[in-house]
Amino acid sequence: MTQTKSVKLDDTTQQRLAALARVRDRSPHWLMRKAIETFLDSEENYEREKREDLERWERYQLSGETIPHEKAAAWIENLAKGKVTSCPK
Repeated sequence: MTQTKSVKLDDTTQQRLAALARVRDRSPHWLMRKAIETFLDSEENYEREKREDLERWERYQLSGETIPHEKAAAWIENLAKGKVTSCPK
C-alpha cells in the first residue's frame, strides 16, 4: 500500500531535481523516492551501529574485557590484505 505525502521544495531544488530527472531519463518522483530510500538506509545503519557500539561499551564497563592490541592489529592487517576472518576475541 502506498500513500501520497507532500514535500515543499524551493525553486532551486525543484529545478535541480527536474534537470537531473531529464539527464537520468527518470521522473522526479522516482528520484525523490530513491533519495529517501538511500537516506533511510544510511540513517538506519548509523542507528544500528550506534546501538551496537553502546552495547559493546556497556559490556566493556561490566566486564573490563578487551582485545589485546596485537590481536586487533593483526586482524586489521589481514583485512587490508583481503583475508576476511572473524573478529578476535
